[in-house]
Amino acid sequence: MKKKWLFAAAAVLSLSLAGCGSNSDKTATDNNNDQDSKKVLVMGTSADFAPFEYIDSAKSDEIIGFDVDLAKAVTKKMGYQLKIQDMEFNSLIPAVQSKKIDFAMAGITPNEKRAKVVDFTDSYYDTVDYIITKKGATFNGIDDLKGKKIGAQVSSIEEDTANTIKDKLKTVKVETRDRVPELIQEVKLGRLDAIVLEDIVAKNYVKQNNDLKYSAIEGVENQKKAAAFPKGSKLVTEFNKAVKELDDAGEIDKMRAKWFKVE
Repeated sequence: MKKKWLFAAAAVLSLSLAGCGSNSDKTATDNNNDQDSKKVLVMGTSADFAPFEYIDSAKSDEIIGFDVDLAKAVTKKMGYQLKIQDMEFNSLIPAVQSKKIDFAMAGITPNEKRAKVVDFTDSYYDTVDYIITKKGATFNGIDDLKGKKIGAQVSSIEEDTANTIKDKLKTVKVETRDRVPELIQEVKLGRLDAIVLEDIVAKNYVKQNNDLKYSAIEGVENQKKAAAFPKGSKLVTEFNKAVKELDDAGEIDKMRAKWFKVE
């Protein structure tokens, strides 16, 4: 009887000690490694941004795209397996900041505000903003947007571009949506006169919607794309090293050729 009591007490003590630890300061990697001996990095993304990251629902529910291929190749070089978590774009930076995910890739452009709360890797691609309108709409420059309603993805650099246009023209109204397909649908239905979207992404959506067209915006700057990690993360250096090795080997050029060709 005494032995049984001792075993029970030991089990209770063991459970009590296990509950004393806190997981509040753990990253997504730490929590994954507790459950699995394999090293896993959790990447947050917003899978509505073809060809960077999206789901081709006609084929599968898998998230695919340039960012996905690059992330898989980079994390493999770093010695990790990759797990991808889809979320709203405006949730990505807060999720990195709070370490709910290990890093984020979603066509993210570093800026001063974001750099205050996360660390960015070196840039791996550049884009520039375009305007999408209905095919019959006139757009020769931003003056044609006077009195119009334009849209952009919430918390994106494109929202900043839309607000810059609004500041210049005064009569423009800016609206945001969580997901890019929502913006595309709003233009098609005439609820928005135009939306701001990155060049290669705009081209891909127009390719799929022949009632829309894209146009360049004069005077906008190129936007660099980078991965976002928690402040002070040692993985930034490893990530940059792996990207450089892939770039030097010509692997990233192959990925660009695969994903950024728009006919």
